[in-house]
Amino acid sequence: MKVVILCGGQGARLRQETEFKPKPMVEIGDYPILWHIMKIYSHYGFNDFVLCLGYKGEMIRQYFANFEKMSYDCTVYIGNDKKTKFFNSNAVDKWNVTLVNTGQTSETGVRIKTVEPFIGNNPFMLTYGDGVSDINITKLLKFHKAGGKAVTITGVFPVERFGIVELDAESNVTSFLEKPLACNLINAGFMVCEPEVFKYIKGNVTFEADPLRKLAAEGKVDCFQHFGFWHPMDTFRDFQRLSRYWSSGVAPWKVWENRAGAKK
Repeated sequence: MKVVILCGGQGARLRQETEFKPKPMVEIGDYPILWHIMKIYSHYGFNDFVLCLGYKGEMIRQYFANFEKMSYDCTVYIGNDKKTKFFNSNAVDKWNVTLVNTGQTSETGVRIKTVEPFIGNNPFMLTYGDGVSDINITKLLKFHKAGGKAVTITGVFPVERFGIVELDAESNVTSFLEKPLACNLINAGFMVCEPEVFKYIKGNVTFEADPLRKLAAEGKVDCFQHFGFWHPMDTFRDFQRLSRYWSSGVAPWKVWENRAGAKK
């Protein structure tokens, strides 16, 4: 099953970083957030990726074209036909990465529709290129298969950006709730789709608008509720928070490490 990742948006609310690079290439620690997302899926055995490129997509192409040379020690033979020799790659990540130009200003629906030839008549994973989670992808897929719907989204209760003040009948402050959970579920990405979803995408539309709404109205959308960690990278504050998680050594989405701390 292939994993489609939406990588084409401009990330206007993260302008400090995205003025010079696409949002999926903004680094958390030493690695782009796109790498973190791919590591989550790879941990559960999904290693075939289709990246929907758009804004500054050439930077994502360059990253993967030089991935091994930038990641591992190597000897480059200049002036002869010897292949580059890598010393400590250990073949940790065995990924197939398909890079597809889906338009500079396309909406998400068009981007998904554009990669249909690379998916074929098969179910596929779908997510955004700017959010990480400790979601169990195996359980998500099992839930999707049991439900038999065209689409399964992952629903989360996000943390509110502002604390809440609670009052009594006399307007006395009784408590402060710092960053409580919102009362409504939102679509956090990490979706599973059947190929019939392509038929619902017509014109330059966002996938979350007409296609997903029509599917929901027909009773074809399921929701896998996730109560663990999930965090988007919409703003510079989000970027800072995720960076602090990573530098602390206890990033909740780092599911690819075993208990001993060694990478799988």
